[in-house]
Amino acid sequence: MKRIAIKVGSNVLSRDDGSLDVTRMSALVDQIADLHREGLEIILISSGAVASGRNEIKVKGKLDDVSARQLYSAVGQAKLINRYYDFFREHGITCGQVLTTKESLGTRSHYLNQKNCIGVMLENKVIPIMNENDTISVTELMFTDNDELSGMIAAMMDAEALIILSNIDGIYTGLPTDQDSEVIREIDQESDLTACIQTSKSTFGRGGMATKYRIARKVAGEGVEVIIANGKTENILSRILRKDPDVVYSRFIPSVKASSGIKKWIAHSDSFAKGEIHINTNAAKALTGEKAVSLLPVGIISVKGAFEKDDIVRIIDDKERIIGVGKASYSSEKTKELIGRKGNKPVIHYDYLYLE
Repeated sequence: MKRIAIKVGSNVLSRDDGSLDVTRMSALVDQIADLHREGLEIILISSGAVASGRNEIKVKGKLDDVSARQLYSAVGQAKLINRYYDFFREHGITCGQVLTTKESLGTRSHYLNQKNCIGVMLENKVIPIMNENDTISVTELMFTDNDELSGMIAAMMDAEALIILSNIDGIYTGLPTDQDSEVIREIDQESDLTACIQTSKSTFGRGGMATKYRIARKVAGEGVEVIIANGKTENILSRILRKDPDVVYSRFIPSVKASSGIKKWIAHSDSFAKGEIHINTNAAKALTGEKAVSLLPVGIISVKGAFEKDDIVRIIDDKERIIGVGKASYSSEKTKELIGRKGNKPVIHYDYLYLE
């Protein structure tokens, strides 16, 4: 491998009392430094700002959830990045902070600007340390959690692997606390493990295994190997990359056919959709079949919402299921005029279409 993304969850970097576990943090930096010296390009997506800030200050009175996140992350992010900077400096390695928001990745131009920023850091041997900017990200603008951010970044930067470090060993056949549950070692694109996934949230983060599973499947479908492992296991990163048979984790087998750059952006842009295009049964069958096809006006039933040319829209089948997203070739008003017509150009071309 030449480039990997590593996501470290809040529960990996937090002690039971919520304070920052600097010993664990130092151990992870030691492993990353070793990989960096071997020539591997690493993008680090690190949670822990809110958790570290929460334990740093005492708040007078009660704060609402958004205000609490803004306050704790403002204090905690400074503490977090300073720790990383000092630990990496001991190895003679430079790191840099990249804070982002979901909204800032919503347009193609902003997405490419972010990609260029990370790219130039890697070219100059700087390790990007990424996190969501919780000081300005509020409810509707948030990533589900840093798992979602890491999936987008791994795909954006053409990483060969995404390693998600949590506080459990991977995806289990049942609840991790059940004695009969086992870690599922390999998961392919045909597997549906929804019934196995716990829906509870993590202690200090705002995500859970359901989000990790959903993101891992999507990113693996884009040609990136995804591994979910326990970040508190000794030397976990080096053991994963050495393929140590004694270390337990879940591996999502990547699709052989990698997605194009534009399709990767579209795949992670469903939350930016400006409208919906509802299609009939025949159109849904054509789109989800083995042959690559575009969405033509003849298959459209209705259009909902207001969107302009090049906006992202959701594609809904006749059973009200979201089957994909795509970049519209026409505005919503023009698309309405074309409903049911034959012989027109695609409303969404295959090159700008992502199917769930």
